[in-house]
Amino acid sequence: MLKVFVYFNLHKKCFSIKALNGPYKGLVIGHTNSVLLSDVTFKVSPAGRRRVLAEKRKNVHAGVVGHMADSGAHDVHNRYMMLGTAITYNPYKYDSFVQRSTEQPVHNAKWAALLAQDGKGFISASL
Repeated sequence: MLKVFVYFNLHKKCFSIKALNGPYKGLVIGHTNSVLLSDVTFKVSPAGRRRVLAEKRKNVHAGVVGHMADSGAHDVHNRYMMLGTAITYNPYKYDSFVQRSTEQPVHNAKWAALLAQDGKGFISASL
């Protein structure tokens, strides 16, 4: 199963998918408006966040690591977006990903559904 690092691409307004294993390890293997991941870890690079705060300019320093679900999982993805806990990250407010409703830190999840819509990225997860 392919392990990936997924982050919101500010220029393309979608998610970029970077392979963490396999023949394309270290390379961006695609861009998508939706992706479903299992065995999820939410990652924030402290050094990258410090750079954002110092320069007041965003960079790729945070994302979601997990195993990609089958490409035929769109119905499941839509269901997960509705049922999961909303997750957010803002480098100017938080040093980790947090639950949108409680602002409690989130580091891991069973699964996460990521959706890019209207130029923004949304994450829903099963904690």
